[in-house]
Amino acid sequence: MAPAMRCTGHAVPVVVARQHEHFVGPNQCCSAVVRSIDAPVESVWSVVRRFDQPQTYKHFIRSCDVIDGDGDVGTVREIHVVSGLPATSSQERLEILDEEQHVISFSVVGGEHRLKNYRSVTTLHAVAPPPNDLHYSSEEQTIVVESYVVDVPAGNTTDETHVFVDTIVRCNLQSLARTAEDLAKGVLSA
Repeated sequence: MAPAMRCTGHAVPVVVARQHEHFVGPNQCCSAVVRSIDAPVESVWSVVRRFDQPQTYKHFIRSCDVIDGDGDVGTVREIHVVSGLPATSSQERLEILDEEQHVISFSVVGGEHRLKNYRSVTTLHAVAPPPNDLHYSSEEQTIVVESYVVDVPAGNTTDETHVFVDTIVRCNLQSLARTAEDLAKGVLSA
């Protein structure tokens, strides 16, 4: 059996790379997805930090129930996935909730799905827009980095696993962008 390796090959800025290092064992893969959101970090964080309400922006989730804990690190939630995906439910434990650094991490600890030993880390980073750039409609932009490590399911390749998980993460971050941008414009309430 090959020893675990440290996954550091993500194309993320050096200042955030440490938070997105994962130990990758045999038959595992890792990746990171980066998304810019035209909203202040506080607006984005108010959505992302709600471990008890991932369905607010993760549209593949039908419902979520906290089954142990009170929202602090160690809290376990059970999510039920919309039909049509190769999963029905997932139990997930909150591993990190850093309000100051805007870091949240969870790991999958059970459920009926193919993503075994999944662990995700999401970080938010405030970025001021360039002066006189009309592209940005807010005063501040947020860069979201979500990385993960997961077992490659039997019968799948590493590339197939990357495509599947990266697609879900990209869809979730696209939805997060819409939700946070609407929140920042006052269309939604926190």
